[in-house]
Amino acid sequence: MVNWQLPRTVSNELMDDPALPAAEHHAALRALARINMVSGTASQLARHVVAVAQRHSPQAGQQHQPLEVVDLACGGGDVTVAVARRLARLGVAARVTGVDMSERALAAARSAANAAEAERPLGLEFVQRNLAEEGCPPCDVAISSLFLHHLDDADARGLLASAAAAARIGLVISDLVRSRLGLALAVLGTRVLARSRVARIDGPLSVRAARTPEEYRALWVQAGLPEPSITPSWPARVVISWMRPQPSS
Repeated sequence: MVNWQLPRTVSNELMDDPALPAAEHHAALRALARINMVSGTASQLARHVVAVAQRHSPQAGQQHQPLEVVDLACGGGDVTVAVARRLARLGVAARVTGVDMSERALAAARSAANAAEAERPLGLEFVQRNLAEEGCPPCDVAISSLFLHHLDDADARGLLASAAAAARIGLVISDLVRSRLGLALAVLGTRVLARSRVARIDGPLSVRAARTPEEYRALWVQAGLPEPSITPSWPARVVISWMRPQPSS
């Protein structure tokens, strides 16, 4: 093993505990939103969504039918809202739907969406959905941020297969890279950017549960999908994009 890598260790995160008090959950969501903003997560996702859509169809998002984007396991919706805003700034007509199984998180997401929509209509919607049981809803592009590392390999393959089957154009996924550098940044970042006890505990746990770029690639292939494009992104993350193969003419 390369000396900067860590063995993968999956532990239960506090934020996933349904018994977590609402006040602590909301504080953790606010901390995560701050970290995502500093990390530029939404900008990275939106840029790759546009690239995948335009490679598939040069006029994607500029026709009468808006681009249908689904954010899987959207949590508090900060990334969902920011992606919708970024796509609008890029001139891409889109409808962005966030799905999550936590009604508590969705309540926070809808509140954030209402504030954003008051400034500019963005075509946002949030829907409760158990992805493990119901799969990904139909869309043009499925996106996800900081979710894949919560899943074991079997569940991750199932999610990827479901999303690939549901997405007409492709997938764009952002997640952490498991490394000593990533762990150090998670510890430092949650100390500087978060007052939330939950965020400070869960951040390093998330890095330990994440995968290396090679492991993400293997997971994709094991899900029966052609190899994706994996792009390193700051800080210690990757953006994984996959476009549905087009039929040969």
